[in-house]
Amino acid sequence: MKMTKSENTKRLIIEKTASVFNTKGYAGTSINDLMDATGLSKGCIYGNFQNKDEIALNVFDHNFGKVTQHMKERILATDSSIERLLVYPQTYKNYFRYPYLQAGCPILNTATEADDTHPKLKERAQKALDFWKTSIENQIKRGIERKEIKEDTDPTEFAVIMISMIEGAFMQAKVNNHMTELKIAMSFLEKLIKNIGV
Repeated sequence: MKMTKSENTKRLIIEKTASVFNTKGYAGTSINDLMDATGLSKGCIYGNFQNKDEIALNVFDHNFGKVTQHMKERILATDSSIERLLVYPQTYKNYFRYPYLQAGCPILNTATEADDTHPKLKERAQKALDFWKTSIENQIKRGIERKEIKEDTDPTEFAVIMISMIEGAFMQAKVNNHMTELKIAMSFLEKLIKNIGV
């Protein structure tokens, strides 16, 4: 189905401003930043979106969707439950290869900034985090059923630990501007994942 001119413009605005919001944050991104990134006038931008809030929400969905799609493709490329879980540390350990992760994890960036200042963005981040946690839990449950993962593994506990390690290590990498802590944490997470295998 062919997109309308308005739909194309909206998509362009979202795609061009995605890295700006993820790098500068919601509060730090100005209309001038949006104009610079898109090459469009203020009137054109706000002719397609009601306000910066609406753009930010669409950009979060776009950024999270990119990460989710990448993970889904890599997870479905293997049948082994352990290999599927290893996709996470392997991806985040090499995050610089993926343009949509270079500015940081969209969930972490959004959750940190929108905690009390932007309830709708916070809600988006919460839903994304719940989706991520459920996805990991389901992979572990699948592995237990297939006798590939030890049956005493607690899916929720392991999912929470995995996400905490990834986000904590990602935060250190961004703050320190180097990969050392991230690689250490992801190598350790790989060992944890392999240890729950049968």
